[in-house]
Amino acid sequence: MIEIDHLSLAIHGTPILRDVSLQIAPGEIFGLVGESGSGKSMTALALMGLLPRGAQTNGAARLDETDLLELSEPDLCRLRGNQIAMIFQEPMTALNPVQTIGDQVAETLTIHGRAKGVEARRIARDRLDRVGLSHIALDRYPHELSGGQRQRVCIAAAIALHPRLLIADEPTTALDVTTQAQILDLLKELVAEEGMSLLLITHDLAVVADMASRIAVMQQGEIVETGPTAQVLAERRHPYT
Repeated sequence: MIEIDHLSLAIHGTPILRDVSLQIAPGEIFGLVGESGSGKSMTALALMGLLPRGAQTNGAARLDETDLLELSEPDLCRLRGNQIAMIFQEPMTALNPVQTIGDQVAETLTIHGRAKGVEARRIARDRLDRVGLSHIALDRYPHELSGGQRQRVCIAAAIALHPRLLIADEPTTALDVTTQAQILDLLKELVAEEGMSLLLITHDLAVVADMASRIAVMQQGEIVETGPTAQVLAERRHPYT
C-alpha cells in the first residue's frame, strides 16, 4: 500500500535521508527504529507532505500508485487525516490549547466534509469513547487532561476518518510506563479493528519487538537493516542494530 522508493532528502543542501526504501502492506504494523536524529521523523513528514522549507527530495513515496512527493498542497490537504493520519510525540503541542477536545476531533470531520454540526460532534463522541475517554466531556480543554488522556484525544482525531495508514511518531515518549503500555495496546486494537496499517516510529526496541511484524533500522538517514522483527532482533547482522 505504501512504498518509499530510494527517497533522499536534503534541507538547504544538508543531506538528511539517503536512498531510503521500505514498503508497508495493508493492515501491517511496521516499526521504524533508530536513535534521535537518525531521520525517522523526517521520513514520516515526507509521507505527510510536511517537510520544512528548503527541503529537496529525490525518489518517490507512493500511496498505491500516487507519488505523494509530487502532490500539490490542496491535494495533500485532502489526503491528510483522510488517507494518512499522524500522531505526534508531544500531545500538548499537537492540540490547540484554546479549543475544546470535542471541537478538535469534530474539526477533522468538518474540514473533509464528512459531517458537520451535531453529527460531527456525535462522531467525535464516538471516537473519544473508542479510545477510552467515555468519562471525559467534549467541552474539556487539553490542559484539563493528563498526558495519557491528551494522547488519546490525538489518536481519536487521527482515526476519526478511518485512515488507511496511521503514523505514530514516538507516541509514548512523554508518558509513564503504565500509560505507555495502555496506549500501545490501544494502537494494536485499533489496527486490528479498523484494518489500517501502522507505521510506528520509536527508539525503543522493546516496543517494536512486541508490536511490529517487520522493522527497519535507521542510522544517520539510511536504513541499515530491515526484515521480519524476530529475525532482525535475533540475528542483528548490522553492528548498529
